[in-house]
Amino acid sequence: MEYINTDKAPAAIGPYAPAVRVGNLCFISGQVPFHPQTGEVVGKEIREQTRQALTNLGSILEAGKLKITDLAQTTIYLSNMDDFSDFNEVYAEFMGAHRPARSCVEVSRLPHDVLVEITAIAVEEK
Repeated sequence: MEYINTDKAPAAIGPYAPAVRVGNLCFISGQVPFHPQTGEVVGKEIREQTRQALTNLGSILEAGKLKITDLAQTTIYLSNMDDFSDFNEVYAEFMGAHRPARSCVEVSRLPHDVLVEITAIAVEEK
């Protein structure tokens, strides 16, 4: 088992790793829209926050020598399902033609009252 950390994504805010690699699988902890250096929430709108959370996800993939096309599954937590359409537009831009399996749920509250959190599983093809 290998722990993946990078200063290009926010540090964990609790007793967990940003990502854990086991063989060719990489389990990525929930990414929220925190700025990697300041730890502050980036943006007040869903589009800005989604962009930052996905940027953080991308930085963790990169640190693990993975890429977007290695994503097999994502789970999306939105604080308001009314933001789904705007979230989806930014998500589609980030993913390009790649389409991992996905779940999306509305939750009552997220850390620091952010609007979105994204977890993922990536698989490195060997």
